[in-house]
Amino acid sequence: MILHYIYDPLCGWCYGAKPLVQAAQAVLPVLAHGGGMMTGTNRQRVSPQLRSYVMPHDRRIAEYSGQPFGEAYFEGLLRDHSAVFDSAPPIAAVLAAEQMAGRGLELLGRLQSAHYVQGRRIADESVLLELANGMGLEPQAFERAFGAADTEGHIKDSRALLAKVGGQGFPTLVLEHNGQFTLIDIGPWLGKPQAFAQWLSQSLPEQHSSNTIAACALEGCAD
Repeated sequence: MILHYIYDPLCGWCYGAKPLVQAAQAVLPVLAHGGGMMTGTNRQRVSPQLRSYVMPHDRRIAEYSGQPFGEAYFEGLLRDHSAVFDSAPPIAAVLAAEQMAGRGLELLGRLQSAHYVQGRRIADESVLLELANGMGLEPQAFERAFGAADTEGHIKDSRALLAKVGGQGFPTLVLEHNGQFTLIDIGPWLGKPQAFAQWLSQSLPEQHSSNTIAACALEGCAD
């Protein structure tokens, strides 16, 4: 049994689901698929409008999930009008960490905390290299793997998987068992990672959900 995790590094609900994904890793293999929510024409420069749009949404995520959002994010990054939200570089970094050491999900977790707690600019290559180095990944090897990552192809494949399993946005968690895919509604489990892991370990859940409470749309998060 495999848990597929279709995510975006700039998706607030994915950050809300971070403890669930970490707990699931103790139970079964988890494969990460970056969906590219804010890439290409959906890349977005930080602006007062963006801040006003995302803050109520982020506070709702915090309420449902218990995940912390830092003042450095709300009052720092979201007021930094030179910052650009671009999903492609952090997805490339996750691919590099996975290719090098099978530690893509670990780096993703660090990127999410860097963004939402520390207010770091995770689309900046220098920040990505610093975070990877902090994990002990050899800098030059990481830089090579980062540069060689087929991010566009990976995003295309992730979107194809999302369509195949009937997912509506990010995060989508889906169990694969004997070639069959079962969507998981993470809404009831937000803030309850150990209960989620126990539930996963008991049997193959049989449920389908549109994940209406806890999901970002393909082209961006909406309240």
